[in-house]
Amino acid sequence: MKKRIALIAHDQKKDDMVDLASEFADLLRQCILVATGTTGKRLHDEVGLTVERKLSGPYGGDMQIGAELVEGKIDLVIFLRDPMTPQAHEPDINALVRACDVHNIPCATNVTSARMMLTQLVPHHHHSHN
Repeated sequence: MKKRIALIAHDQKKDDMVDLASEFADLLRQCILVATGTTGKRLHDEVGLTVERKLSGPYGGDMQIGAELVEGKIDLVIFLRDPMTPQAHEPDINALVRACDVHNIPCATNVTSARMMLTQLVPHHHHSHN
């Protein structure tokens, strides 16, 4: 089963998300990716990833991802939040993170935790290469 990963980044964190995705591009290509708005566009344009794009967060993208999560369709959330800038859709953001907690879905809200989470996903090769 391919892992389904949701990728969300606030404006101030979009460059970080692109850097992170570039670093883990080989891994992410083996997963099904869902992203909000501009983040999805940049991951496609700049990293070359195939991304199922939702609306941008302020227009309900976080809720669209939350709905999939509740249905058991998301395995992992990387949500690079900008803690310094007030977000108009703060309730949606909190609802998505809460949904992760309710459904016990790993959720990284900064680059360091995201990197740790993705490193855990990297397949370990036990078999010899024939």
